[in-house]
Amino acid sequence: MTHPSPLPARRVLVPGGTGGVGEGIVRAHLAAGADVVVPTRTSAREAEFADLVGDGYAGRLHLFTHDYTSFDGAEKLIETMVDRLGGIDDVIAPIGGWWAGGPLSTISSDDWRAAFIELSTTHMAVARAAFPRLSERASYAVVVGQSAEFPVPGSGLVSMQQAAALMMQRVLSAEAGASTRVVSLILGPVRTRFTTGEPTWISSDEIGEVTVALSRATSLDDDSLSLSTSADASVVLERLLSTSA
Repeated sequence: MTHPSPLPARRVLVPGGTGGVGEGIVRAHLAAGADVVVPTRTSAREAEFADLVGDGYAGRLHLFTHDYTSFDGAEKLIETMVDRLGGIDDVIAPIGGWWAGGPLSTISSDDWRAAFIELSTTHMAVARAAFPRLSERASYAVVVGQSAEFPVPGSGLVSMQQAAALMMQRVLSAEAGASTRVVSLILGPVRTRFTTGEPTWISSDEIGEVTVALSRATSLDDDSLSLSTSADASVVLERLLSTSA
C-alpha cells in the first residue's frame, strides 16, 4: 500500500483505541506524527496498552482514564482533551463489540442493555461532546462492521446496534454539510492481534493507513467507505490520497 504523508500537529481522538481495530488506527496516526488521545476506563487497561504500543511515542500518545460511555463522561473526556491539547482535529470511533447470544426472541434485558443501549449511547455521547469542539479542518469517522447493513442470525443485536451507529453518521453528515467531513468506514472481517484470519481480510494496520489518509483528504465525493478486504483498502487509500491537500 502507498503510505500517507505525515500529519504533524494533528490532534486525534480514538475512543475504542485499545481494541484490535483501534490499535492499528492508533499506531498509524502516531507513526504519521499526530498526537493521539486514547481513553481507557481503568488505569490497569491504560498501563497494558502503553506497554503494548511501546515507549517510542513519548509525548504524543495521551492515555486518559475516563469512563466515556455516558453523556457526562464523554463531556469530561472532550473537555480534558481540549484543555491539554488545545482542540480536536480528528475523531475515529471504532466503538463496538460482538454478541452471539441467539435469536432476538430469546434475548434478556441484560443482553439488550449491554449489546445495544450501552454501545449506542457511547457512540452518541462521544459525537455529541466532540462535534461542537472540532476544528475547522476536522474529520469524524464512525467505524462499523458489515453487520450494519446485513442481518446476522444469532447476532441480531450487533446488526441493530451497528445499523444505528451507521445512521447516526449519516444524520451527522447531513447536518454538518460541508463544514466537517463525517464518514463511515464499513469493515469486513479484520486481522488483528486477537484474530489471525485470512490473507484477504483487511488488517488493523491497513485500516489505520486509511484513517491517516482520511485526515488529510480535503474533498470527498462519498461519506461511506467500504473496506471489505485488503484489496478494497488499497483502492480506498489511493482515492483518499488523490484528494489530499
